[in-house]
Amino acid sequence: MHILVIEDEQRVAEMIRKGLEEQGFRITLAYDGEMGKKLALNSTFDLIIMDIILPKINGLDLCKQIRSVLPDCPIIMLTALGTTDDKVEGFDAGANDYLVKPFDFRELHARIRALTKRNQGSQHTYSQGFLLRFADMEMNLQTKIVKREDVVIDLTPKEFRLLEYMMKNPERVLSRTEIAEKVWDTFDSGTNFIDVYINYLRKKIDKNFPTKLIHTRSGMGFIFKAE
Repeated sequence: MHILVIEDEQRVAEMIRKGLEEQGFRITLAYDGEMGKKLALNSTFDLIIMDIILPKINGLDLCKQIRSVLPDCPIIMLTALGTTDDKVEGFDAGANDYLVKPFDFRELHARIRALTKRNQGSQHTYSQGFLLRFADMEMNLQTKIVKREDVVIDLTPKEFRLLEYMMKNPERVLSRTEIAEKVWDTFDSGTNFIDVYINYLRKKIDKNFPTKLIHTRSGMGFIFKAE
């Protein structure tokens, strides 16, 4: 699980990084709001932890800006400000949870588990201009680069179009007829060419990863979801 930590106090940031890495998380650090925003919107993270008092872009404004692009990404705010008004302001900015410094790592770990559990089973495709994101998959519509867990996946043009259509239509069954019309611009779904391309795609994006994204629904078609 990849977490972005945005904290301007380097000592605190390193302490959080060390504590979370000991729990098995992968951590990326940013020391100001500007860098935090750049990382959040150009990489894929399962959760974001940010301080409120940050240089360049403060945490409240940063949270609003990230939330406008990534409406479903869990965000935990860390702050020394612990009044009710401060918490309300944080939640109004788009935070999912709020933790007052100093805190126990067991509490932070519990909050992370609760948020990620709440988000499991309801994956969505995040769209940011030319970027599509679903689960740990990222597709750049301009550069035609596809990544999963930061591993670049080489696709043919037709495989790319098929994956793009599935990423734009997640968690619903896509019939062979629909795929033939939308991806191949043909009404002919009588042959097995769609199944062949689905198998090609599966080998590239699912074979070497524990969570599978392409699933067959017998007699109906295919569904793109994290299982």
